[in-house]
Amino acid sequence: MTWVSGVDGSPYGVTNLPYGVFSSGGDEPRIGVRIGSWILDLAGAEAAGLVLAAGALGRPTLNDFMALGRPQWTAVRQRIVELLTDPAHRPAVEPLLVPLADVEMLLPFEVADYVDFYSSEHHASNVGQIFRPGQPPLLPNWKHLPIGYHGRAGTVVVSGTPVVRPTGQRASADGPVTGPSVRLDIEAEVGFVVGVPSVLGDRVPVEDFADHVFGVVLVNDWSARDIQAWEYQPLGPFLGKSFATSVSAWVTPLEALADAFVPAPDQDPPVVDYLRDVPHLGLDLRLSVEWNGERVSEPPFAGMYWTPAQQLAHLTVNGASLRTGDLYASGTVSGPDRSQVGSFLELTWGGAEPAKVGAESRTFLVDGDTVTITATAPGPDGTTIALGEVTGTVQPAR
Repeated sequence: MTWVSGVDGSPYGVTNLPYGVFSSGGDEPRIGVRIGSWILDLAGAEAAGLVLAAGALGRPTLNDFMALGRPQWTAVRQRIVELLTDPAHRPAVEPLLVPLADVEMLLPFEVADYVDFYSSEHHASNVGQIFRPGQPPLLPNWKHLPIGYHGRAGTVVVSGTPVVRPTGQRASADGPVTGPSVRLDIEAEVGFVVGVPSVLGDRVPVEDFADHVFGVVLVNDWSARDIQAWEYQPLGPFLGKSFATSVSAWVTPLEALADAFVPAPDQDPPVVDYLRDVPHLGLDLRLSVEWNGERVSEPPFAGMYWTPAQQLAHLTVNGASLRTGDLYASGTVSGPDRSQVGSFLELTWGGAEPAKVGAESRTFLVDGDTVTITATAPGPDGTTIALGEVTGTVQPAR
C-alpha cells in the first residue's frame, strides 16, 4: 500500500514503478518514476538526499543510472518503495510528486545500438507464407538461432512522436518506382534495454541476462512493406525499417516483472550449447493493438520461440560488445490466431483480406491513422501491472 492518493487499483502501483524522463514547463529533462497518475521527481529526491545513486538520478537520461548495475538498481528501487509506503516520509516526498498530466515525456535513454530479432514462430511462418507462397514457411536456419538485423539507433523515437510516411523504391509492373510507401505497417514488439556493458571480444552467457538488462519497453517497429519486399533479398531489412521505431516513454524494471516469467515453448531440434537457457523462461506479457482507437489484436508474448536471454547470448556470441543504452527488440509478437497477430501484414494477409476498422475496410495504414500498443503482466499476489504504452500517428510523406 502507498500513501500516494489515487493509486489503489492502478496498474502503476508500488510493485511496478517504471522509470522515465520528463520535462515540466520547459524545464531541463529530469528522471522520474511513475506511481499511479503521478511522477516522483527522482532528480529532486536525490538532490534532497532522500535517495542515493552517485548523482546518476540528476542526469537528463537513464544511461548513467543504468550503468551502475543491478545491486544499485535494487537498492534504489527498495528505497523508492520505502519512500512511497512509509507515511513518515510523506512530508518530504509529497512536494516532489508531479501530476503526469502536466509534463512532457521524453525518450528515457540515449540509444546506443538497436537490434531487432524475429523470434515468433507464428509471425515468421505467416510472413513466409505471404512472401514465399508454395515454399516452406520457415527457412532452414530459423530454429537454430535467433534471426535478427542491426537497426538504426538514431531513428528510435519516444511514444507520441509523429511518424512521417517514408519514401523509397518499390517494385511495379514497369520496374522500380520511387515514391511514398503505400503499404505502411506496424510491428508490435517488446524491447530490452541494456544497462551494464560488456567487453569487446567477450560473450554474455544466457545466465547473465539479468545482470546486463535493466528493463523492458514496448516497441512499434514501423515497416514499409513495399520498400522492404523490393530490397530485402539478399541482405535483409534496410530502408523499409530504418525510418522510425517508436518506444514507450516508461522503462519497466526487470525486477517488476519477477512474477511474469513463465516456461517458454519447447525448442525442437535442441539448441546449441550457448543458447541453452535453464530454466527456459519467457515473459507472460499480454499485448493489445489499437488501430484508430479500435482493438484489432491481442498478441501473446509468452509464446515467443526465442527467449530474451537467448537473444542476448546470440547478439554477443561473436564477441560484439554491449553498451549502456543498447536496445534489442523481440521482433513481431504473434500468436496462432488471426486475432493475435502483431502486424497488419498478417491481419489482412498481405492486403488480400481487408480488416474492419470501425466502419471502414482497411489493409495498410493511411495518413492520419493512429496505432497504440499496450501491455499488461501478472504482478505479485494476483495483481496486474501495466507497461507504458507506445503510440504514433502517421503523417504524410514530405
